[in-house]
Amino acid sequence: MTVQKLAQRNYYGKALAELSRSRGDVVVMDADLASSTKTSEFEKVCPERFVEVGIAEQNMIGVASGLAASGKTVFASTFAVFASGRCWEQIRLSVAYPRLNVKIVSTHCGISVGEDGASHQALEDISLMRSIPNMVVISPSDAYEAFAATKAIAEYDGPVYMRLGRSEFPTVMPMDTEFRIGRATVMREGGDVTLIGTGQLVMSCLEAADALASEGISAEVINMSTIKPLDRETLLESLGRTGCAVTAEEHSVIGGLGSAVSELLCEEMPSPVVKIGTKDTFGESGNPEKLFVKYGLAVPDVIDAAKRSMALKRKG
Repeated sequence: MTVQKLAQRNYYGKALAELSRSRGDVVVMDADLASSTKTSEFEKVCPERFVEVGIAEQNMIGVASGLAASGKTVFASTFAVFASGRCWEQIRLSVAYPRLNVKIVSTHCGISVGEDGASHQALEDISLMRSIPNMVVISPSDAYEAFAATKAIAEYDGPVYMRLGRSEFPTVMPMDTEFRIGRATVMREGGDVTLIGTGQLVMSCLEAADALASEGISAEVINMSTIKPLDRETLLESLGRTGCAVTAEEHSVIGGLGSAVSELLCEEMPSPVVKIGTKDTFGESGNPEKLFVKYGLAVPDVIDAAKRSMALKRKG
């Protein structure tokens, strides 16, 4: 069976184009990267509601908040490193504090940006955004889920941060998938260890589960596409069965999905958690697949983490 590879940002653009026809209140903004973020797809069909601010990301957020305060549903896009870092103060005070209807959709997150190097590889954005009150944080698993999530956040009243990748990677969700904010998807049931992935690491968790099954280890796989609010019910039900977990994300292990899961379990169901992610380091320029291996984000790393988590459970 051939695995289909698609870019999330392309399907974000497709969803925006559809929203231009169904939602007259939607305004889309970009900061001189429309062809890369694919907001250009909205501009093609609805130029009168597309705003190009140029290389002025902080100003984009300020204008977006003003438009939202006047009743518009605003999508503001740029690369993840700029959206989360350069605009943090504007997002905190102008969008999240008044709880305005601004959807900050960033692209080119993580080390899969590849050759663009450390300056453009956002590995801290989940941490930065989930620490802000009122902010929903979403990391879709593939292009189809990115499409569905774009439609869903347009219906949600309030601020949202959604991160998307640059490159094409395998789809794991059905084409007609339904997205519900705050709800995880159990991709595979198991009883020995829970593998919790987000973004393109969901596919890595599924591949790791297949390999573990060949060794007699039953791994449950969860697609945690909403990182905030976390799906508490699904997580606690799964850990109640397995007793240990692995989190996997294309992000730092500090403050991301792994931290969110650990915080919940520490308070409500103490369990071993082994985190897959970058280890307090910047990325570097290189081939994305080789970078995944170097920084410990490849399938063998998930397999090893599952075995370590199970060993910790036995010790407990």
